[in-house]
Amino acid sequence: MTVVLNPKKYKLINEKTIKTFANADPFPFIVLDDFLAPEIAEKLLEEHKNQGSSKNWGAYNHINERKSGITKYHMMGNTTKLVIDSLSSKEFLRWLEELTGITGLIADPELDGGGLHMIENGGFLNVHVDFLAHTTKRNWSRQLNLLIYLNHDWNPNWNGALELWDRTMSRPIQKIQPIFNRCVIFNTCEGSYHGHPHPLDCPGDIQRRSLALYYFRDEGELQPLKPTHYAARPEDSWLKSVLISADRKVLGVYTILKRYGGLKDGFIQKILKRF
Repeated sequence: MTVVLNPKKYKLINEKTIKTFANADPFPFIVLDDFLAPEIAEKLLEEHKNQGSSKNWGAYNHINERKSGITKYHMMGNTTKLVIDSLSSKEFLRWLEELTGITGLIADPELDGGGLHMIENGGFLNVHVDFLAHTTKRNWSRQLNLLIYLNHDWNPNWNGALELWDRTMSRPIQKIQPIFNRCVIFNTCEGSYHGHPHPLDCPGDIQRRSLALYYFRDEGELQPLKPTHYAARPEDSWLKSVLISADRKVLGVYTILKRYGGLKDGFIQKILKRF
């Protein structure tokens, strides 16, 4: 049986780590380095690179983000599928529940918004709170983000840090570098502002690579749509703030069309590739 997770990190759940997650500032989160078994992490990175240039990826290009993604499970390599399956297993869900104190967690089989992510030079992701209800699983509320970074020899001067902001959007509280085989787990909740707002400033042959998985809970009743809420930073210009707000409204309409009109991400991504 293939060992996917680093046993030293995976079994490291005790009173200390539970408190570390619960008491983290500005919202519950934890950083676990060397999370995957080393050989699995290397193979995951290799498959990530084998997906080819951004022309082969789905495009997320608009005012609030510029990145590429692959959410279709069947397009992924065997090791990538193995990692996703392992992190979606009942055993791992129980582990997450013990760490976070959140019960009834469900992995997302659709990888809605998750999967493989890649940001190239000049790319960014404005500060935001993620969508809080699944688009198509209408009773599901979103609970957790899990990010695994796949970047060897990362230079902090490249502006690739994951920033965690306070609830008032006045300042970033944490800046987490996306180094190789680092896992970040955090609550997806009201006020969990995070992002990568500074355009990536790296050599042209370098990309910021990651795997993102999201976890939900079935609340047994219809969850109101709460699309991704992008927010302006204090240093953003008046014009940029207006554009962020306008783009947020367009995203709200798009989310309604996804839930009730059957609109697929693939359609809109073909359009966004032109920008």
